[in-house]
Amino acid sequence: MKKGIVFYSEMAYIAGIALLAFGTALMAKSDFGMSMVVAPAYLLHLKISPAVSWFTFGAAEYILQAVLIIALSCLLKRFKKHYLFSFVTAVIYGVVLDLCMKAVSFLTPGFPVRAVLFVSGMLLCTLGIAFLFHTYIAPEAYELVVKEISDTYHLDSGRVKTVYDVTSCLISVVLSFVFFSRLEGIKAGTFVCTLFNGWLIGRFDHLLSSFLTFKDAFALRRYFEE
Repeated sequence: MKKGIVFYSEMAYIAGIALLAFGTALMAKSDFGMSMVVAPAYLLHLKISPAVSWFTFGAAEYILQAVLIIALSCLLKRFKKHYLFSFVTAVIYGVVLDLCMKAVSFLTPGFPVRAVLFVSGMLLCTLGIAFLFHTYIAPEAYELVVKEISDTYHLDSGRVKTVYDVTSCLISVVLSFVFFSRLEGIKAGTFVCTLFNGWLIGRFDHLLSSFLTFKDAFALRRYFEE
């Protein structure tokens, strides 16, 4: 059996949320383009926040994810308890994201620094997602939708994820032109993420699995599987 440094799955959840939020904040600051998954929430934030001050990037994230969970429940005609935990994860992520956005707000980078911010953000995001693969705690709604649809209709999760990403991209393009009459939030970096995110997540997942042994610190897993 593989031996490695014991790393508790609950800590993997915390690390995953923190890395994902900080990475997203760095990518937003770079202005090279957001990933397709978060682009709709980012566009809603850009459009609404000037008129509604509390509608932060984080708030846009968990409000949109709440809508996704409701839509998923209507589509599948059922509601599982762990869907609520998924929304809690979205709120936690949204709050941490807003803190990270404030932490990087002082930066006024030129092009070279923006490039560094983008690459660093993409690496942190993919590492964060790799950590979240090793926790039983409910994921954000984005991952939940893909998993539930794949499991319910016995579809390949990779294909469902691809369809979801493409749909999210198309929605983002429409919102961008409706709100700003130009592409906003979807730039060269968006397509870089599309090409490399999956590969990077796989590499980080393999690296974590090679050095760490993930175990539960608390007997709570069953509550997230109902």
